[in-house]
Amino acid sequence: MGRTVPSYRQALDREIARWKGLRKALRGKDIGAFDTVMNICRMNASAGSMATRAILTETMFMSILISQQRELMDIKERLEQIAKKLHQT
Repeated sequence: MGRTVPSYRQALDREIARWKGLRKALRGKDIGAFDTVMNICRMNASAGSMATRAILTETMFMSILISQQRELMDIKERLEQIAKKLHQT
């Protein structure tokens, strides 16, 4: 019988496990940052499975970049709101 292709989520979990050596070498807040980044990849697993990229890490990195860009946009929006309030007073 043929071999079944693992789901994106299964492949993602295996890829994240391959990065455990890096995680062990990190210190302090970097461990939390690593865990956050890997959780971002997990949260975007449905979108990642639709990307159908041959190299899994490309989709992982894109998920991370999109999340960081969204955070930057949110911060910028909040700063603009604060600036408007300061100029109104």
